Amino acid sequence: MAVEKKGVAEVIDTLVVGAGQAGIAMSEHLSRVGISHLVLEKDRIAESWRTRRWDSLVANGPAWHDRFPNRDFDGDGDAFVPKDGVAKYFEDYTRQIEAPIRCGVSVTGLTRLEGRPGFRVETSQGAIEARNVVAATGPFQVPVIPEIVPETAGLTQIHSSAYRNPAQLAQGAVLVVGAGSSGVQIADELNRAGRKTYLSVGPHDRPPRSYRGRDFVWWLGVLGKWDAPAPAPGAGHVTIAVSGAHGGRTIDFRELGAQGITLLGRTEGYTDGAVTLADDLRRNLDRGDANHHGLLDEADAYIARMGLDLPEEPQARRILPDPDCVTNPLRKLDLAEAGITTIIWATGFRTDYSWMEVDCFDASGRPVHKQGVAPERGIYFLGLPWLSGRGSSFIWGVWHDAAHIADHMMIQRQYDAYEGTEIQHQQSLSA
Repeated sequence: MAVEKKGVAEVIDTLVVGAGQAGIAMSEHLSRVGISHLVLEKDRIAESWRTRRWDSLVANGPAWHDRFPNRDFDGDGDAFVPKDGVAKYFEDYTRQIEAPIRCGVSVTGLTRLEGRPGFRVETSQGAIEARNVVAATGPFQVPVIPEIVPETAGLTQIHSSAYRNPAQLAQGAVLVVGAGSSGVQIADELNRAGRKTYLSVGPHDRPPRSYRGRDFVWWLGVLGKWDAPAPAPGAGHVTIAVSGAHGGRTIDFRELGAQGITLLGRTEGYTDGAVTLADDLRRNLDRGDANHHGLLDEADAYIARMGLDLPEEPQARRILPDPDCVTNPLRKLDLAEAGITTIIWATGFRTDYSWMEVDCFDASGRPVHKQGVAPERGIYFLGLPWLSGRGSSFIWGVWHDAAHIADHMMIQRQYDAYEGTEIQHQQSLSA
């Protein structure tokens, strides 16, 4: 790696910010095309997998699928790898590709250089100048807790990223708000640990964990759903209730209700010690069921069309009886009366690019890009959901997104190197 000193700033062709799965994939592809680069990480490699997840978390995709193409996970390919195993995988991968990563360095600012290509990047260890900068910090930057329940309510409120295990929480019941992958897995774990658990369920998709002997990631592949285009700007985000926990099981909210979890509609507000709830629980469950059965229908049609010999699975279409919490849904939940001492907000994250002083963001602060390529020449984004398609949120997907960005950089280098035969001819005549 050719890094040189120029005045007070270190100089590199391409700087990658972040050494999670996105930054590591970017480093591999930059090396592939011969672009000198440096990866900066404020913590350790794959830190989010190490310390910003709960203890029992496993990958949501099986090991054979949720990986980079050039390295397998150890062990059973159909297993769902624990979070520490995922972190170790990325640490081993950086050694495999000899990634030039510098840990313990925070990036605090970025501005465009005046009168020449490139950017000046301020870090905790001094300034760096780079022709290209890849923001590979991912989507999980700032936890979002809606301003619904005030701090004066007298109970503990944490984001799902701060949850570790049931023993961490004070005695008492727990309200989990959000029924995507994180919320539903945390609620299930708390219920299994004997904690009275309430789960606030919003709109969601509910794919089968597996169907007729194939994991749902396989079905998304053969049905062409990984290639789905990004939702239109401003379209509502729909969470996906899927889990690899306990060997991988399809999420069934009615089953969770039958097991003792009290299902609630969306949490809308707070008044006089009680949270108010939307009258949408049954509608949200029905929508999830429709999504579930729609995918089963497409899978059955594909099997018939392709003549595959895959076992029938009629039980996948079962719909359990509604538990009482669905038949008689609560519209208000008095927190003290229910014994709730903790609220866990599984309500997602927002990005934070406040360190980037470039014209690459819309009015809401979201990055503007096309498959990770920003309108500001030399700026790239990587690791965001739907960067190029549905697969961008997965480990293998970010690897392919990184390949596209590296190839784009090489094309730009060819333009930069072009001088023009007419200009060269005129220069020779005037010599």
